Amino acid sequence: MLTLSNLSPQPGSKKPRKRIGRGLGSGHGKTATRGHKGHKARSGGGIKLGFEGGQMPLQRRLPKRGFNNIFKKVFAIVNIQDLERFAADTKVDKQALIAAGLVSKNDDLVKILGNGELKNALTVAVDKVSASARQKIEAAGGKIEE
Repeated sequence: MLTLSNLSPQPGSKKPRKRIGRGLGSGHGKTATRGHKGHKARSGGGIKLGFEGGQMPLQRRLPKRGFNNIFKKVFAIVNIQDLERFAADTKVDKQALIAAGLVSKNDDLVKILGNGELKNALTVAVDKVSASARQKIEAAGGKIEE
């Protein structure tokens, strides 16, 4: 009967680690499986990633595509339905949103979008508010400070 006390691995599934450079008797001594001389035999030797033997490497043969705008503004998005968790007459700014876990402290800009409904009158002080979100905040009796 097979129990935890007499378990053993399948024959051939466990092989001993190849101990390199531990003397001639080990079978991996002298050159330590690196061959005789040459770039790959040296310490620190070896070819860099993507090297194709002097042929123009693939990452240089392929054309570059696209454009990366370094002035792009990335907004953290918060929906109206997420503001429902704040009590009425609360000032909702970036610090309050970070404390509520709705935006990360690494986000620079915050934008409110109009997805969902809002019942509480809130004072919202963020970087940008969409037209539909502005309409819903004002309809609930709140105001916006940009």
